[in-house]
Amino acid sequence: MKQRMRGKNIQLMKHVLATFVIFLTAGISVPLAASAMDGARPVLSPDDCSKCHDAAPKAIESLGMAHKTSVTCVDCHQGHPPKDADIIPQCSMCHSGESHFELQNCLGCHTNPHTPLEITLSDEMTEPCLTCHTEQIAQLKKVPTMHTEQACTTCHTVHGEIPNCTRCHDPHSSDMVQTDCLTCHKAHMPLPVRYPDDISSKHCASCHDTAYSLLMASSAKHRDVACADCHKAEHKMIPKCQDCHGIPHPDAIMNKFPTCGDCHGIAHDLRK
Repeated sequence: MKQRMRGKNIQLMKHVLATFVIFLTAGISVPLAASAMDGARPVLSPDDCSKCHDAAPKAIESLGMAHKTSVTCVDCHQGHPPKDADIIPQCSMCHSGESHFELQNCLGCHTNPHTPLEITLSDEMTEPCLTCHTEQIAQLKKVPTMHTEQACTTCHTVHGEIPNCTRCHDPHSSDMVQTDCLTCHKAHMPLPVRYPDDISSKHCASCHDTAYSLLMASSAKHRDVACADCHKAEHKMIPKCQDCHGIPHPDAIMNKFPTCGDCHGIAHDLRK
């Protein structure tokens, strides 16, 4: 009997030794407490994972974002086959508390969880976008235009893309570029036109060619005044002559001719 027990112990020791040789050959560190002698589970570190899984660590290293800096492999993958078969975690294990995280099918857009901000968009997508981009939808609804009727992915075919306006719209003049469009128009609220005080009058001339041509041909001092100096910050705002000139004539003349244009014509083509 003793000889038989001794033989079993020898076989067990051989099995344990063989297990250690296999792990050491693979370069995997296994503490003594994880041996087959006491039946404990091997303890793996993230460095161990990369010895077999090279694609995921490389992806995380390049574009992992918070998945690189805030969590490790074993924080998400809390088991390993064959003992644990279901090793793919639910995103909600970490991501919760915001409407965006309540969306279903995370992998529909975030196709690779190891590079979470590489986002793939499907055609005719809007609702998922709105859970993050609330300011944009607020503008689209505040002033409804044809832009309001479009799906987000009609313009933004790639996540984070700022499309060129001229992809759909003819520019006001042939020399206008994308930055010129955005000087006056917000893409998500395009009809209210706003412009800086120092905008070039040539921008205005792209639409208001007649007024600009008359002004450039005039010999009056208005010729040297920028459009935005009179039409301040609000598109189609018509200033009063008195805003700059005060009351230039005696009351008797002003009472007889209350409208400056009666004598002086239009501001872009003054009669002296």
